[in-house]
Amino acid sequence: MSKIKAELNNYLYPIPAVPVSCTDGEGHHNIITLAWTGVACGVPPMISIAVNLARYSHNIIKSTKMFCINIPDTEMLYATDYCGNVSGRDVNKFKELSLTPVKGDETGCYYIDECPINIECIVRHTIALGSHELFIGEVVGVYVRDGILTPEGRISTDDINMFAYIGPGYYSIGEKIGQYGYSVKGRSLKT
Repeated sequence: MSKIKAELNNYLYPIPAVPVSCTDGEGHHNIITLAWTGVACGVPPMISIAVNLARYSHNIIKSTKMFCINIPDTEMLYATDYCGNVSGRDVNKFKELSLTPVKGDETGCYYIDECPINIECIVRHTIALGSHELFIGEVVGVYVRDGILTPEGRISTDDINMFAYIGPGYYSIGEKIGQYGYSVKGRSLKT
């Protein structure tokens, strides 16, 4: 297979597109859609988000040291896209999109009730990267829509119509094609 050299870019696909909500010191809420986010640590649970320094939400998150990641389903696709293309300097996105802000129990940061999963975070680390600043937030609260938790207390995404972003398009996540550990099931592992 032959390959050609591509322009330097971060071609890590697919990536999540998540509305991240934040609340400033005066109680005003905003939503920014971010695709540069990911799991950063397991114990304690931490999530990273990279926010462009010019974005309205950047200073809110930097000063309050809190944010909520809202995991959307396809019913939230329009709102997710909108929140990434319109500035909170100009529009109250919760009102414009008729979204329900709910105050998180742990930080007071408001999350989006219409999203099936909400993750409340406190910023523990920041790293200036260039055009973006990386905020690493410790997960301090998780809220899920009724019916999403399994009897074992795990989140089941089987009934959530999730999507991913492969710029510039959004793609639905299809059928399950494997299970963690299926490649070694029934085989002993040598360490």
